[in-house]
Amino acid sequence: MPEADTIATQQPQRNIVRGGVNYVLLGTAHVSRASVDAVIEMADSGEFDAIAVELCPARHHALTRKQQWKDMDLYRIIREKKAGLVMANLALGAYQRRIAEQFGIEPGAELKAAVEAASRHDLPLQLVDRDLATTLKRSYRAIPWYKRMMLTAGLAMSTVSSEEIDEEQIEKLKEGDILESTFTEFAQQSPELYEALIEERDRFMAARLRQENQDNTGSNVLVVVGAGHLDGLAKFLESDQRDPQTEVENLSQQPSPRSWLKFIPWIIAALVLTGFWLGFSRSPELGWQLVTLWVVINGGLAALGAMLARGHPLTILSAMLAAPLTSLNPAIAAGMVTGVVESWLRKPKISDLERLRDDTTTVKGWFKNPATRILLVFFFSNLGSAIGTWVAGFRIFDALS
Repeated sequence: MPEADTIATQQPQRNIVRGGVNYVLLGTAHVSRASVDAVIEMADSGEFDAIAVELCPARHHALTRKQQWKDMDLYRIIREKKAGLVMANLALGAYQRRIAEQFGIEPGAELKAAVEAASRHDLPLQLVDRDLATTLKRSYRAIPWYKRMMLTAGLAMSTVSSEEIDEEQIEKLKEGDILESTFTEFAQQSPELYEALIEERDRFMAARLRQENQDNTGSNVLVVVGAGHLDGLAKFLESDQRDPQTEVENLSQQPSPRSWLKFIPWIIAALVLTGFWLGFSRSPELGWQLVTLWVVINGGLAALGAMLARGHPLTILSAMLAAPLTSLNPAIAAGMVTGVVESWLRKPKISDLERLRDDTTTVKGWFKNPATRILLVFFFSNLGSAIGTWVAGFRIFDALS
């Protein structure tokens, strides 16, 4: 192991022996040059047979190849209902960009140093963290709806804020978890969110390490993780008796909404159609009055959302026309229509996509860049249509009563 007076020994470490494999857990900070130096020092020591890092394949690709946003297929993203996830990824990227500007070091530099060291010494590289999309989805589903709204608002504000990262967030970054530092306030107030962001990933990484090294008896593995994961990972790696394959599969499952929730949109549509039927059964005038209420309120609020997102005039018109119909068919969202129309009318150029990293750090940039504007049109027209559905529904039954 490294000498007692080296940089590496000044960083938090844990030694765990499990299944005949010696794991050296190195706790790092995502904004520390000392952490980068410690990783290089230990990886170059010749003491290790493999290097494991707190990365999933998607984050590894983004870190080492500088994610190519110019290859983003907006049609597919909207069609596959991944617009929200892409917006969250862009927001996280913008937050990290602000950190880089403030500290003069790219977050995750120590992980990149570990990846490069594995390649340089021809050592196996083990990507042991859970997929980022799965973590975000499980975190979102772990908390009640009102906290989701706070979480979304907090992420949006942290993305475009011009203020420097505050002291509390800096301390979280020194503990070494970029996801937790982004959601610091909410993670502290929500045990469910903390579990999905930190504890589940500790369990996942411990299981992945056991998976990767079950046939590597006698080997030494350097494990580079954020210092915030050090104690939890050490605990689960040392004592967890669950089958690692089963544990990985369980923690990789996409969260599914409660079974009864998926019927709510269909129930609302059935109630609205019933209201129309009751109105026409009383008189054609009342029936058409109810239809007009539905179209004006639902379509109007969806159009207002598209307008707030600075959508094209034809996109705004498509929101007005589509929302009253899509709200009666929950399989299609108003935002899917407006997003496709906006992307057809104002197709982003390659130069627009290449500017995403910079444009997403400001409010003006989100609305100015055609790619992010499409995502905003999708989000705001959906939001307007959802609000319009409830407002119009209550107005219809108020008129019937």
